[in-house]
Amino acid sequence: MERYFNALDEPWLPVRLADGRVAELGLLEVFARSGEIVALADTAPPNLVAHYRLLLAITHRALAVQGPWGTRERARWYREGLPQEAIRNYLEHWRERFWLFHPHYPFMQVPALAHAEETRDKRKPWTQIALASSSGNTPVVFDHALDSDPEAIGPAQALSTLLGFLQFTPGGLVKVLRDADKAGALVNTAALIPVGPTLAQTLCLDLHPASREGDEPDLPSWEREPPSIAALRGEPVLASGPNDRYTRLSRAVLLCREAEGGIRWLHFAAGLALGEDPNAPDPMASFREGSMGPVRLTFGDGRALWRDLPALLPASGGASRAAAVMQYAVSLHAEMNPFDAPHQPLLVAGLASDQAKLLRWRMEQLVLPGGLLLELQKTQLLREAVAAAEALFADLKRLATGLLAETLPDPSSKDTRGRARSLVESGPLAATYFAEAERCLAPLLTALDEGRLEQAHSEWTNVCRQAARRSWDNLLASLGQSPRAVRADARYWPRFCALLNRQAPRPESVAADKEAVS
Repeated sequence: MERYFNALDEPWLPVRLADGRVAELGLLEVFARSGEIVALADTAPPNLVAHYRLLLAITHRALAVQGPWGTRERARWYREGLPQEAIRNYLEHWRERFWLFHPHYPFMQVPALAHAEETRDKRKPWTQIALASSSGNTPVVFDHALDSDPEAIGPAQALSTLLGFLQFTPGGLVKVLRDADKAGALVNTAALIPVGPTLAQTLCLDLHPASREGDEPDLPSWEREPPSIAALRGEPVLASGPNDRYTRLSRAVLLCREAEGGIRWLHFAAGLALGEDPNAPDPMASFREGSMGPVRLTFGDGRALWRDLPALLPASGGASRAAAVMQYAVSLHAEMNPFDAPHQPLLVAGLASDQAKLLRWRMEQLVLPGGLLLELQKTQLLREAVAAAEALFADLKRLATGLLAETLPDPSSKDTRGRARSLVESGPLAATYFAEAERCLAPLLTALDEGRLEQAHSEWTNVCRQAARRSWDNLLASLGQSPRAVRADARYWPRFCALLNRQAPRPESVAADKEAVS
Protein backbone atom coordinates (compact mmCIF):
# COMPACT_ATOMS: atom_id res chain seq x y z
CA MET A 1 0.00 0.00 0.00
CA GLU A 2 2.57 2.58 -1.09
CA ARG A 3 1.37 6.09 -1.88
CA TYR A 4 -0.09 6.14 -5.36
CA PHE A 5 -2.52 8.40 -7.28
CA ASN A 6 -3.21 11.60 -5.38
CA ALA A 7 -6.65 13.04 -6.20
CA LEU A 8 -5.30 16.59 -5.85
CA ASP A 9 -2.89 16.26 -8.77
CA GLU A 10 -3.89 13.30 -10.92
CA PRO A 11 -6.55 13.96 -13.62
CA TRP A 12 -9.72 12.04 -12.70
CA LEU A 13 -12.68 14.45 -12.37
CA PRO A 14 -14.52 15.01 -15.71
CA VAL A 15 -15.43 18.66 -16.30
CA ARG A 16 -16.93 20.60 -19.20
CA LEU A 17 -15.02 23.72 -20.21
CA ALA A 18 -16.49 26.91 -21.66
CA ASP A 19 -15.45 25.91 -25.19
CA GLY A 20 -17.43 22.66 -24.94
CA ARG A 21 -14.46 20.34 -24.42
CA VAL A 22 -14.58 17.69 -21.69
CA ALA A 23 -11.37 17.19 -19.72
CA GLU A 24 -10.30 15.27 -16.62
CA LEU A 25 -8.61 17.37 -13.94
CA GLY A 26 -7.25 16.91 -10.43
CA LEU A 27 -8.92 18.70 -7.53
CA LEU A 28 -6.37 21.52 -7.31
CA GLU A 29 -6.84 22.38 -10.97
CA VAL A 30 -10.62 22.02 -10.76
CA PHE A 31 -10.80 24.75 -8.11
CA ALA A 32 -8.16 26.89 -9.81
CA ARG A 33 -10.18 26.84 -13.04
CA SER A 34 -13.64 26.82 -11.44
CA GLY A 35 -14.42 30.18 -13.06
CA GLU A 36 -13.94 28.76 -16.57
CA ILE A 37 -15.46 25.31 -15.96
CA VAL A 38 -19.11 25.27 -17.00
CA ALA A 39 -20.13 22.11 -15.14
CA LEU A 40 -19.03 18.68 -14.05
CA ALA A 41 -19.35 16.14 -16.83
CA ASP A 42 -19.58 12.56 -15.56
CA THR A 43 -22.30 10.78 -17.53
CA ALA A 44 -23.40 8.49 -14.67
CA PRO A 45 -25.94 10.39 -12.52
CA PRO A 46 -24.82 8.87 -9.17
CA ASN A 47 -21.19 9.79 -9.84
CA LEU A 48 -22.09 13.28 -11.02
CA VAL A 49 -24.08 14.09 -7.88
CA ALA A 50 -21.36 12.63 -5.65
CA HIS A 51 -18.71 14.79 -7.37
CA TYR A 52 -20.68 17.96 -6.65
CA ARG A 53 -21.11 16.90 -3.03
CA LEU A 54 -17.38 16.24 -2.67
CA LEU A 55 -16.54 19.73 -3.99
CA LEU A 56 -19.13 21.33 -1.69
CA ALA A 57 -17.65 19.59 1.35
CA ILE A 58 -14.14 20.73 0.39
CA THR A 59 -15.33 24.30 -0.20
CA HIS A 60 -17.20 24.44 3.10
CA ARG A 61 -14.29 23.15 5.14
CA ALA A 62 -11.76 25.38 3.35
CA LEU A 63 -13.85 28.46 4.12
CA ALA A 64 -14.41 27.39 7.74
CA VAL A 65 -10.85 28.42 8.65
CA GLN A 66 -11.70 31.99 7.61
CA GLY A 67 -14.47 32.25 10.17
CA PRO A 68 -18.26 32.53 9.81
CA TRP A 69 -19.80 33.71 6.57
CA GLY A 70 -23.28 34.52 5.39
CA THR A 71 -25.28 35.21 2.25
CA ARG A 72 -23.47 38.50 1.66
CA GLU A 73 -20.12 36.71 1.42
CA ARG A 74 -21.59 34.03 -0.85
CA ALA A 75 -22.88 36.78 -3.15
CA ARG A 76 -19.41 38.30 -3.32
CA TRP A 77 -17.84 34.95 -4.15
CA TYR A 78 -20.54 34.41 -6.79
CA ARG A 79 -19.56 37.68 -8.48
CA GLU A 80 -15.80 37.61 -7.93
CA GLY A 81 -14.91 33.93 -7.68
CA LEU A 82 -14.13 31.53 -4.86
CA PRO A 83 -11.31 32.42 -2.41
CA GLN A 84 -8.65 30.39 -4.15
CA GLU A 85 -5.89 30.77 -1.58
CA ALA A 86 -8.05 29.42 1.26
CA ILE A 87 -9.11 26.39 -0.79
CA ARG A 88 -5.60 25.66 -2.02
CA ASN A 89 -4.13 25.94 1.51
CA TYR A 90 -6.82 23.62 2.86
CA LEU A 91 -6.20 20.96 0.22
CA GLU A 92 -2.43 21.14 0.68
CA HIS A 93 -2.86 20.83 4.45
CA TRP A 94 -4.78 17.57 3.96
CA ARG A 95 -2.75 16.34 0.99
CA GLU A 96 -1.74 13.15 2.79
CA ARG A 97 -5.41 12.12 3.05
CA PHE A 98 -6.09 12.35 -0.71
CA TRP A 99 -3.93 9.44 -1.86
CA LEU A 100 -6.14 6.74 -3.36
CA PHE A 101 -3.56 4.18 -2.19
CA HIS A 102 -1.90 4.90 1.15
CA PRO A 103 -0.62 2.68 3.98
CA HIS A 104 -2.73 4.46 6.62
CA TYR A 105 -5.16 6.94 4.97
CA PRO A 106 -6.44 5.72 1.59
CA PHE A 107 -8.92 8.31 0.31
CA MET A 108 -12.57 7.43 1.10
CA GLN A 109 -11.60 3.88 2.11
CA VAL A 110 -11.10 1.70 5.21
CA PRO A 111 -7.52 0.38 5.58
CA ALA A 112 -8.53 -1.90 8.48
CA LEU A 113 -10.08 -4.31 5.95
CA ALA A 114 -6.58 -5.38 4.86
CA HIS A 115 -5.92 -6.93 8.30
CA ALA A 116 -9.35 -7.82 9.71
CA GLU A 117 -9.94 -11.55 10.04
CA GLU A 118 -13.30 -11.31 8.25
CA THR A 119 -11.95 -9.52 5.15
CA ARG A 120 -8.20 -9.93 4.74
CA ASP A 121 -8.46 -13.18 2.78
CA LYS A 122 -11.66 -12.30 0.92
CA ARG A 123 -11.81 -10.16 -2.20
CA LYS A 124 -14.66 -9.11 -4.43
CA PRO A 125 -14.58 -7.83 -8.03
CA TRP A 126 -14.50 -4.06 -8.42
CA THR A 127 -17.99 -4.29 -9.97
CA GLN A 128 -19.24 -4.71 -6.39
CA ILE A 129 -19.19 -0.89 -6.18
CA ALA A 130 -20.27 -0.22 -9.78
CA LEU A 131 -23.96 0.68 -9.80
CA ALA A 132 -24.02 0.24 -13.59
CA SER A 133 -22.54 -3.26 -13.48
CA SER A 134 -23.94 -6.64 -12.55
CA SER A 135 -22.51 -8.56 -9.64
CA GLY A 136 -23.68 -11.41 -7.44
CA ASN A 137 -27.26 -12.36 -8.37
CA THR A 138 -28.08 -9.08 -10.12
CA PRO A 139 -29.82 -9.84 -13.46
CA VAL A 140 -27.57 -9.43 -16.49
CA VAL A 141 -28.90 -7.07 -19.16
CA PHE A 142 -26.05 -5.32 -20.96
CA ASP A 143 -23.15 -6.08 -18.61
CA HIS A 144 -21.70 -9.56 -19.04
CA ALA A 145 -18.75 -9.20 -16.67
CA LEU A 146 -17.77 -12.27 -14.65
CA ASP A 147 -17.27 -11.98 -10.89
CA SER A 148 -14.46 -14.53 -11.12
CA ASP A 149 -12.54 -12.66 -13.82
CA PRO A 150 -13.20 -8.88 -13.76
CA GLU A 151 -11.54 -6.56 -16.26
CA ALA A 152 -9.09 -4.12 -14.71
CA ILE A 153 -9.96 -0.41 -14.51
CA GLY A 154 -7.78 2.61 -13.87
CA PRO A 155 -7.60 4.59 -10.60
CA ALA A 156 -9.57 7.53 -12.06
CA GLN A 157 -12.57 5.36 -12.94
CA ALA A 158 -12.33 3.53 -9.62
CA LEU A 159 -12.44 6.79 -7.66
CA SER A 160 -15.43 8.18 -9.58
CA THR A 161 -17.29 4.90 -9.23
CA LEU A 162 -16.55 4.63 -5.51
CA LEU A 163 -17.90 8.12 -4.77
CA GLY A 164 -21.18 7.48 -6.58
CA PHE A 165 -21.59 4.09 -4.91
CA LEU A 166 -21.12 5.43 -1.38
CA GLN A 167 -23.88 8.01 -1.87
CA PHE A 168 -26.47 5.88 -3.67
CA THR A 169 -25.91 2.31 -2.50
CA PRO A 170 -29.20 0.66 -1.46
CA GLY A 171 -29.58 -0.97 1.91
CA GLY A 172 -29.70 -4.72 2.29
CA LEU A 173 -27.62 -7.80 2.91
CA VAL A 174 -23.87 -7.38 3.31
CA LYS A 175 -22.95 -10.44 5.43
CA VAL A 176 -19.54 -9.02 6.39
CA LEU A 177 -19.30 -7.60 9.94
CA ARG A 178 -23.11 -7.23 9.95
CA ASP A 179 -25.91 -9.21 8.32
CA ALA A 180 -27.39 -6.09 6.72
CA ASP A 181 -26.45 -2.48 6.32
CA LYS A 182 -28.18 0.86 5.98
CA ALA A 183 -28.40 2.60 2.62
CA GLY A 184 -26.33 5.51 1.37
CA ALA A 185 -27.43 9.08 1.98
CA LEU A 186 -29.19 9.43 -1.39
CA VAL A 187 -30.80 6.04 -1.86
CA ASN A 188 -34.01 6.38 -3.92
CA THR A 189 -33.53 10.13 -4.20
CA ALA A 190 -33.82 12.50 -7.14
CA ALA A 191 -31.12 14.86 -5.90
CA LEU A 192 -31.61 18.56 -6.68
CA ILE A 193 -28.67 20.80 -7.61
CA PRO A 194 -29.25 24.44 -8.66
CA VAL A 195 -26.52 25.20 -11.20
CA GLY A 196 -24.91 28.45 -12.25
CA PRO A 197 -23.07 29.59 -15.40
CA THR A 198 -19.76 28.31 -13.96
CA LEU A 199 -18.70 25.67 -11.46
CA ALA A 200 -17.65 28.35 -8.98
CA GLN A 201 -21.11 29.91 -9.13
CA THR A 202 -22.79 26.53 -8.77
CA LEU A 203 -20.81 25.89 -5.59
CA CYS A 204 -21.85 29.31 -4.25
CA LEU A 205 -25.51 28.58 -4.99
CA ASP A 206 -25.47 25.20 -3.20
CA LEU A 207 -23.07 25.96 -0.35
CA HIS A 208 -24.59 25.15 3.04
CA PRO A 209 -24.34 27.74 5.83
CA ALA A 210 -21.28 28.09 8.01
CA SER A 211 -21.30 26.10 11.23
CA ARG A 212 -22.38 28.05 14.28
CA GLU A 213 -20.15 28.48 17.28
CA GLY A 214 -20.65 25.63 19.71
CA ASP A 215 -21.98 23.19 17.11
CA GLU A 216 -20.52 19.71 16.82
CA PRO A 217 -17.74 19.81 14.19
CA ASP A 218 -19.12 18.70 10.82
CA LEU A 219 -16.09 16.91 9.44
CA PRO A 220 -15.76 15.10 6.10
CA SER A 221 -14.38 11.58 6.10
CA TRP A 222 -10.79 12.55 5.28
CA GLU A 223 -10.56 14.76 8.40
CA ARG A 224 -11.57 11.84 10.61
CA GLU A 225 -9.47 8.88 11.64
CA PRO A 226 -10.18 5.82 9.47
CA PRO A 227 -12.94 3.71 11.05
CA SER A 228 -12.03 0.65 13.06
CA ILE A 229 -13.69 -2.72 12.71
CA ALA A 230 -15.54 -2.03 15.97
CA ALA A 231 -16.94 1.19 14.51
CA LEU A 232 -18.13 -0.66 11.40
CA ARG A 233 -20.02 -3.08 13.63
CA GLY A 234 -21.72 -0.22 15.48
CA GLU A 235 -25.26 1.09 15.33
CA PRO A 236 -26.36 3.76 12.82
CA VAL A 237 -25.14 7.25 13.69
CA LEU A 238 -26.83 10.53 12.76
CA ALA A 239 -24.86 12.79 10.45
CA SER A 240 -23.09 15.70 12.11
CA GLY A 241 -24.06 17.84 9.12
CA PRO A 242 -23.90 18.05 5.31
CA ASN A 243 -20.12 17.48 5.14
CA ASP A 244 -20.58 14.17 6.94
CA ARG A 245 -23.52 13.18 4.70
CA TYR A 246 -21.68 14.18 1.52
CA THR A 247 -18.67 11.96 2.35
CA ARG A 248 -20.07 9.22 4.64
CA LEU A 249 -18.40 5.82 4.18
CA SER A 250 -21.72 4.02 3.91
CA ARG A 251 -19.82 0.87 2.92
CA ALA A 252 -16.30 -0.14 3.90
CA VAL A 253 -14.19 -0.51 0.77
CA LEU A 254 -10.46 -0.99 0.20
CA LEU A 255 -9.22 -1.07 -3.37
CA CYS A 256 -6.54 -3.60 -4.31
CA ARG A 257 -3.91 -2.36 -6.76
CA GLU A 258 -2.51 -4.71 -9.38
CA ALA A 259 1.21 -4.74 -10.20
CA GLU A 260 0.60 -2.79 -13.41
CA GLY A 261 -1.48 -0.14 -11.59
CA GLY A 262 -5.00 -1.29 -12.50
CA ILE A 263 -7.76 -2.37 -10.13
CA ARG A 264 -9.66 -5.64 -10.41
CA TRP A 265 -10.38 -6.54 -6.80
CA LEU A 266 -11.33 -4.92 -3.52
CA HIS A 267 -12.09 -5.73 0.10
CA PHE A 268 -15.69 -5.02 1.09
CA ALA A 269 -17.73 -4.88 4.31
CA ALA A 270 -20.51 -3.04 6.08
CA GLY A 271 -19.81 0.66 6.53
CA LEU A 272 -20.56 3.48 8.93
CA ALA A 273 -24.34 3.18 8.93
CA LEU A 274 -26.14 6.51 8.50
CA GLY A 275 -29.02 7.18 10.85
CA GLU A 276 -31.82 9.35 9.48
CA ASP A 277 -33.27 12.33 11.34
CA PRO A 278 -36.69 13.30 9.90
CA ASN A 279 -36.06 16.86 11.10
CA ALA A 280 -32.75 17.12 9.21
CA PRO A 281 -33.18 15.51 5.76
CA ASP A 282 -30.48 15.52 3.13
CA PRO A 283 -29.92 19.05 1.75
CA MET A 284 -30.47 17.81 -1.83
CA ALA A 285 -33.64 15.78 -1.12
CA SER A 286 -37.09 17.19 -1.92
CA PHE A 287 -40.41 15.83 -0.66
CA ARG A 288 -43.78 15.71 -2.37
CA GLU A 289 -47.16 15.13 -0.81
CA GLY A 290 -48.13 11.49 -0.47
CA SER A 291 -51.17 9.69 0.89
CA MET A 292 -49.41 9.06 4.22
CA GLY A 293 -47.41 12.28 4.45
CA PRO A 294 -44.23 13.59 2.78
CA VAL A 295 -42.62 11.24 0.23
CA ARG A 296 -39.02 11.68 -0.88
CA LEU A 297 -38.82 12.67 -4.53
CA THR A 298 -37.41 9.83 -6.60
CA PHE A 299 -37.46 8.41 -10.12
CA GLY A 300 -39.04 5.14 -9.02
CA ASP A 301 -42.14 5.06 -11.22
CA GLY A 302 -40.96 6.87 -14.33
CA ARG A 303 -43.06 9.88 -13.36
CA ALA A 304 -42.51 13.05 -15.43
CA LEU A 305 -40.38 15.42 -13.36
CA TRP A 306 -42.45 18.56 -13.99
CA ARG A 307 -45.39 16.93 -12.18
CA ASP A 308 -43.37 17.39 -8.99
CA LEU A 309 -42.55 21.06 -9.56
CA PRO A 310 -44.37 22.02 -6.31
CA ALA A 311 -41.81 19.95 -4.41
CA LEU A 312 -38.91 21.78 -6.10
CA LEU A 313 -40.14 25.31 -5.45
CA PRO A 314 -39.08 27.36 -2.43
CA ALA A 315 -41.53 27.71 0.45
CA SER A 316 -43.32 24.55 -0.67
CA GLY A 317 -46.84 24.18 0.67
CA GLY A 318 -48.58 21.34 2.48
CA ALA A 319 -46.51 18.19 2.83
CA SER A 320 -44.29 19.22 -0.10
CA ARG A 321 -40.86 20.46 0.90
CA ALA A 322 -38.15 21.79 -1.37
CA ALA A 323 -34.56 20.68 -0.89
CA ALA A 324 -32.48 22.91 1.34
CA VAL A 325 -30.10 23.68 -1.54
CA MET A 326 -33.03 25.37 -3.28
CA GLN A 327 -33.44 27.67 -0.30
CA TYR A 328 -29.70 28.42 -0.37
CA ALA A 329 -29.96 29.39 -4.05
CA VAL A 330 -33.04 31.57 -3.50
CA SER A 331 -31.41 33.42 -0.60
CA LEU A 332 -28.39 34.14 -2.78
CA HIS A 333 -30.55 35.52 -5.60
CA ALA A 334 -32.49 37.63 -3.11
CA GLU A 335 -29.25 39.08 -1.74
CA MET A 336 -27.88 39.90 -5.19
CA ASN A 337 -31.05 41.23 -6.85
CA PRO A 338 -34.29 40.90 -4.88
CA PHE A 339 -36.41 42.37 -7.69
CA ASP A 340 -35.13 40.63 -10.81
CA ALA A 341 -33.58 37.22 -10.20
CA PRO A 342 -32.19 35.45 -13.29
CA HIS A 343 -33.58 32.21 -14.61
CA GLN A 344 -32.35 29.34 -12.46
CA PRO A 345 -31.37 26.03 -14.10
CA LEU A 346 -31.93 22.96 -11.93
CA LEU A 347 -30.15 19.63 -12.31
CA VAL A 348 -32.12 16.69 -10.92
CA ALA A 349 -30.32 13.35 -10.95
CA GLY A 350 -30.48 10.09 -9.08
CA LEU A 351 -31.03 6.38 -9.00
CA ALA A 352 -34.14 4.39 -8.08
CA SER A 353 -33.96 0.98 -6.44
CA ASP A 354 -36.29 -1.63 -5.01
CA GLN A 355 -34.57 -2.87 -1.88
CA ALA A 356 -31.20 -4.06 -3.21
CA LYS A 357 -32.27 -4.18 -6.87
CA LEU A 358 -31.40 -1.16 -8.98
CA LEU A 359 -34.22 -0.12 -11.31
CA ARG A 360 -33.16 2.97 -13.25
CA TRP A 361 -31.24 6.17 -13.11
CA ARG A 362 -32.12 9.49 -14.67
CA MET A 363 -30.75 12.96 -15.09
CA GLU A 364 -32.95 15.90 -16.09
CA GLN A 365 -32.72 19.67 -16.24
CA LEU A 366 -35.37 22.32 -15.66
CA VAL A 367 -35.11 26.08 -15.89
CA LEU A 368 -37.28 28.16 -13.56
CA PRO A 369 -37.88 31.89 -14.14
CA GLY A 370 -36.60 34.15 -11.40
CA GLY A 371 -40.05 35.49 -10.58
CA LEU A 372 -41.20 32.04 -9.49
CA LEU A 373 -38.33 31.88 -7.01
CA LEU A 374 -38.82 35.20 -5.26
CA GLU A 375 -42.56 35.98 -5.53
CA LEU A 376 -44.75 33.71 -3.45
CA GLN A 377 -47.95 34.61 -5.33
CA LYS A 378 -46.52 33.34 -8.62
CA THR A 379 -45.14 30.26 -6.90
CA GLN A 380 -48.56 29.48 -5.47
CA LEU A 381 -50.25 29.91 -8.84
CA LEU A 382 -47.83 27.43 -10.39
CA ARG A 383 -48.60 24.94 -7.63
CA GLU A 384 -52.31 25.37 -8.29
CA ALA A 385 -51.81 24.88 -12.03
CA VAL A 386 -49.91 21.61 -11.53
CA ALA A 387 -52.49 20.47 -8.94
CA ALA A 388 -55.33 21.19 -11.39
CA ALA A 389 -53.65 19.07 -14.06
CA GLU A 390 -53.21 16.23 -11.58
CA ALA A 391 -56.82 16.44 -10.37
CA LEU A 392 -58.16 16.33 -13.92
CA PHE A 393 -56.01 13.31 -14.73
CA ALA A 394 -57.10 11.47 -11.56
CA ASP A 395 -60.77 11.79 -12.59
CA LEU A 396 -59.91 10.99 -16.20
CA LYS A 397 -58.19 7.80 -15.05
CA ARG A 398 -61.27 6.74 -13.07
CA LEU A 399 -63.50 7.30 -16.10
CA ALA A 400 -61.10 5.39 -18.32
CA THR A 401 -61.15 2.47 -15.89
CA GLY A 402 -64.96 2.39 -15.98
CA LEU A 403 -64.99 2.68 -19.78
CA LEU A 404 -62.55 -0.18 -20.19
CA ALA A 405 -64.41 -2.37 -17.69
CA GLU A 406 -67.58 -1.96 -19.78
CA THR A 407 -65.82 -3.59 -22.73
CA LEU A 408 -64.88 -6.70 -20.70
CA PRO A 409 -67.06 -9.65 -19.65
CA ASP A 410 -68.93 -9.17 -16.36
CA PRO A 411 -68.18 -5.41 -16.11
CA SER A 412 -69.74 -5.06 -12.65
CA SER A 413 -67.34 -7.59 -11.12
CA LYS A 414 -64.69 -6.32 -8.70
CA ASP A 415 -62.07 -8.45 -10.46
CA THR A 416 -63.02 -6.94 -13.80
CA ARG A 417 -62.62 -3.42 -12.39
CA GLY A 418 -59.25 -4.39 -11.02
CA ARG A 419 -58.14 -5.77 -14.37
CA ALA A 420 -59.38 -2.64 -16.14
CA ARG A 421 -57.50 -0.44 -13.67
CA SER A 422 -54.33 -2.43 -14.26
CA LEU A 423 -54.72 -2.09 -18.03
CA VAL A 424 -55.18 1.68 -17.75
CA GLU A 425 -52.15 2.08 -15.49
CA SER A 426 -49.93 0.08 -17.82
CA GLY A 427 -51.30 1.75 -20.94
CA PRO A 428 -50.43 5.06 -22.63
CA LEU A 429 -53.12 7.19 -20.93
CA ALA A 430 -50.78 8.92 -18.46
CA ALA A 431 -47.93 9.30 -20.95
CA THR A 432 -50.23 10.84 -23.56
CA TYR A 433 -51.90 13.24 -21.14
CA PHE A 434 -48.79 14.56 -19.41
CA ALA A 435 -46.68 14.69 -22.58
CA GLU A 436 -49.38 16.80 -24.25
CA ALA A 437 -49.55 19.12 -21.24
CA GLU A 438 -45.77 19.42 -20.95
CA ARG A 439 -45.55 20.95 -24.41
CA CYS A 440 -47.11 24.11 -22.99
CA LEU A 441 -45.30 24.15 -19.65
CA ALA A 442 -42.67 26.68 -20.78
CA PRO A 443 -45.29 29.25 -21.92
CA LEU A 444 -47.04 28.82 -18.57
CA LEU A 445 -43.82 29.56 -16.66
CA THR A 446 -43.12 32.58 -18.86
CA ALA A 447 -46.61 34.00 -18.44
CA LEU A 448 -46.43 33.62 -14.66
CA ASP A 449 -42.99 35.20 -14.55
CA GLU A 450 -44.19 38.19 -16.58
CA GLY A 451 -47.24 38.71 -14.38
CA ARG A 452 -49.87 37.65 -16.96
CA LEU A 453 -51.58 35.60 -14.29
CA GLU A 454 -55.14 35.42 -15.64
CA GLN A 455 -53.90 34.63 -19.14
CA ALA A 456 -51.62 31.92 -17.77
CA HIS A 457 -54.54 30.31 -15.92
CA SER A 458 -56.82 30.43 -18.96
CA GLU A 459 -54.24 29.00 -21.36
CA TRP A 460 -53.23 26.22 -18.96
CA THR A 461 -56.85 25.21 -18.43
CA ASN A 462 -57.25 24.93 -22.19
CA VAL A 463 -54.03 22.89 -22.44
CA CYS A 464 -55.29 20.42 -19.82
CA ARG A 465 -58.61 20.15 -21.66
CA GLN A 466 -56.83 19.36 -24.94
CA ALA A 467 -54.55 16.84 -23.21
CA ALA A 468 -57.58 15.05 -21.76
CA ARG A 469 -59.30 15.01 -25.16
CA ARG A 470 -56.23 13.57 -26.87
CA SER A 471 -55.85 10.87 -24.21
CA TRP A 472 -59.54 9.94 -24.37
CA ASP A 473 -59.56 9.80 -28.18
CA ASN A 474 -56.51 7.52 -28.16
CA LEU A 475 -58.16 5.27 -25.60
CA LEU A 476 -61.32 4.99 -27.71
CA ALA A 477 -59.28 4.21 -30.80
CA SER A 478 -57.53 1.37 -28.97
CA LEU A 479 -60.88 -0.23 -28.08
CA GLY A 480 -61.93 -0.72 -31.69
CA GLN A 481 -65.55 -0.83 -32.93
CA SER A 482 -66.95 -3.89 -31.21
CA PRO A 483 -70.56 -3.62 -29.93
CA ARG A 484 -69.29 -3.55 -26.35
CA ALA A 485 -66.87 -0.70 -27.17
CA VAL A 486 -69.55 1.33 -28.96
CA ARG A 487 -71.98 0.93 -26.05
CA ALA A 488 -69.26 1.88 -23.53
CA ASP A 489 -68.39 4.97 -25.57
CA ALA A 490 -72.03 6.06 -25.70
CA ARG A 491 -72.42 5.57 -21.96
CA TYR A 492 -69.20 7.36 -20.88
CA TRP A 493 -69.07 10.20 -23.42
CA PRO A 494 -71.51 12.42 -21.45
CA ARG A 495 -69.55 11.78 -18.27
CA PHE A 496 -66.31 12.73 -19.99
CA CYS A 497 -67.83 15.97 -21.34
CA ALA A 498 -69.19 16.80 -17.88
CA LEU A 499 -65.72 16.24 -16.40
CA LEU A 500 -64.15 18.66 -18.87
CA ASN A 501 -66.83 21.29 -18.32
CA ARG A 502 -66.38 21.01 -14.58
CA GLN A 503 -62.59 20.97 -14.26
CA ALA A 504 -61.34 22.48 -17.52
CA PRO A 505 -64.13 24.66 -18.99
CA ARG A 506 -63.67 26.43 -22.29
CA PRO A 507 -62.54 30.07 -21.94
CA GLU A 508 -65.75 31.33 -23.58
CA SER A 509 -67.83 29.40 -21.04
CA VAL A 510 -65.99 31.04 -18.16
CA ALA A 511 -66.41 34.47 -19.74
CA ALA A 512 -70.15 33.87 -20.24
CA ASP A 513 -70.55 32.82 -16.62
CA LYS A 514 -68.76 35.95 -15.41
CA GLU A 515 -70.93 38.13 -17.64
CA ALA A 516 -74.10 36.45 -16.34
CA VAL A 517 -73.03 37.05 -12.73
CA SER A 518 -72.23 40.70 -13.39
